[in-house]
Amino acid sequence: MMMDRCIHAGVHNGPSSSAGVGGLGRNRISAAAEIVAVAGGNGVTRLPVLSSQVPLVLRRTPDAVYVVGGAAGPIGGDQLGLRISVGAGAFLRVRTAAASIALPGPEGLESALRVTIDVAAGARLEYLPEPVVVSAGARHATIIRATLAEGAALLLRDELLLGRHGEAGGAARSVLHVTYAGRPLLRQSLVVSGADSAGLGPAVLAGHRAAGTLLRVDPTPDARPAGPADGIAINDLAGAAPEISADAPPDPDVAMAVMPLAGPGILVTALANDAVTLRRRLSWTRPRTSRYQF
Repeated sequence: MMMDRCIHAGVHNGPSSSAGVGGLGRNRISAAAEIVAVAGGNGVTRLPVLSSQVPLVLRRTPDAVYVVGGAAGPIGGDQLGLRISVGAGAFLRVRTAAASIALPGPEGLESALRVTIDVAAGARLEYLPEPVVVSAGARHATIIRATLAEGAALLLRDELLLGRHGEAGGAARSVLHVTYAGRPLLRQSLVVSGADSAGLGPAVLAGHRAAGTLLRVDPTPDARPAGPADGIAINDLAGAAPEISADAPPDPDVAMAVMPLAGPGILVTALANDAVTLRRRLSWTRPRTSRYQF
């Protein structure tokens, strides 16, 4: 039997322990959502738990579970959490309905989205949210921690844009920790700001305003796509087929790299000046469409 649980968020509107500029007090949201997927009969994935808290509203569709923003933000000081558990033999795809726009809060605090992922043996999760746009003056962190059992598969995308149109953008932290079969598979973090000339320089963003990663963890022997063997930059492949020849000459003007991990994983990292180009550069390793039923 399937069950949906919806819970209203805890919204904290009380006086701050120390008044900010202009006597502004606390105005923050703390919310958590949870998805639990288990394998049912006939290859059907069941969702015994689908728990929402505004602004993290979960909606089930035939092809995925969508996270729908129930309010503006995140706004500085907001603390949001999403927990995803996929049981043995189950398949789950999670998307967001639109890009998230991180906005500055009255106290200048950092907002945060913490995503906790557990994938059991023989299970597969595709976590493919739309980008996070960090507006001018905002501070935002996206922290993802994934624990994969041996034999689990994961496709995970994380995209960041500094600023809306015409904005320099705020400050952003992106943290990705992945453990596979009890061992660290990936530990990665990125700290950038639209107002930081060093971060915008050649050592980090190289003048770009969009950065993203695509992580593919798949223990099957034929999962590794054709492509560069040793993490070298590859050329722009707009409109190309998903399989890319390892003989394609690298283009030094395109900020993109592919890195095989010390385990059943491949990490694609890309920079771009807009969200469309960033998505195109990350999507070349996208696997074939997987079965998805409820």
